Amino acid sequence: MNQFKTVALLGLLSALLITASYWLIGGTSGALVGVGIAAVMNLGSWFYSDKIALAAYRARPIEPGQVPQLYDMVKRLSDRAEIPTPSVYIIPGQAANAFATGRDPDHAAVAVTEGIMEALSADELEAVIAHELSHIINRDTLTQAVAATIAGAISLLAQVMSYTLWFGGSDDDGPNPLAMLATIVLAPMAATVIQLGISRTREFAADEGSARLTGNPRALARALKRLEAIARNVPMAGNPSFEPLLIMNALPKEKFMSNLFSTHPSTDDRVENLLRIETQLQGNHQPTSFATR
Repeated sequence: MNQFKTVALLGLLSALLITASYWLIGGTSGALVGVGIAAVMNLGSWFYSDKIALAAYRARPIEPGQVPQLYDMVKRLSDRAEIPTPSVYIIPGQAANAFATGRDPDHAAVAVTEGIMEALSADELEAVIAHELSHIINRDTLTQAVAATIAGAISLLAQVMSYTLWFGGSDDDGPNPLAMLATIVLAPMAATVIQLGISRTREFAADEGSARLTGNPRALARALKRLEAIARNVPMAGNPSFEPLLIMNALPKEKFMSNLFSTHPSTDDRVENLLRIETQLQGNHQPTSFATR
């Protein structure tokens, strides 16, 4: 079901870009420009989104012998999930967070902060790593990069066309000014809501992936509550564009805000879902099967 929602939202986001291009640039040629913009930006995100995200958080790579407890944990869980061991990075600072990036399991990286290694117990950190590996397995890292790229293209297009509307006047043969104005105002807002909806959907799926990979949903539930509490005092610094990658909002939002304008579901909802999964796994008497959604 989560996969269906994600595909539907990505399709809606792409349609929004083409529609915005149609109204802002004008006609079929505008729609074709929208398709071209999406293709170029998606190609860039395919090859460079991981490098940009890691650089944005000043993540440094580690070798197997440098932080063995972390590297061995990533390798053990990767072997269990039957994927190549991703590159491992550490982010300096006391903020407690983590993220995964990369276009597929063969070109992936997991990054954790120094703060999260100090804050969590071994089983909690293992659950967080399993969550990030689930993002890699489900190719959420690429999905989120594509969603962010398309949403960014819509916002950029609306901004450029707003200058045209206000300072360039209108042409009788050009787009309808009222339609342009409505698109300039509404398209970026709609794109942001859709992008955040994709991010929230993928977080639930990754939580379930972690629960099934470790067989310990409660460890991730404890970790999420602890990470939320830490984030209120030590928010994660960095470009807000990359916040959907993080396991926890850089600065937790109030619950009513998480329903629409948050990159993540509320922590309470995630914990409730994990406890429900725990009940399912106990009923099956064998939480060893790892399945993606």
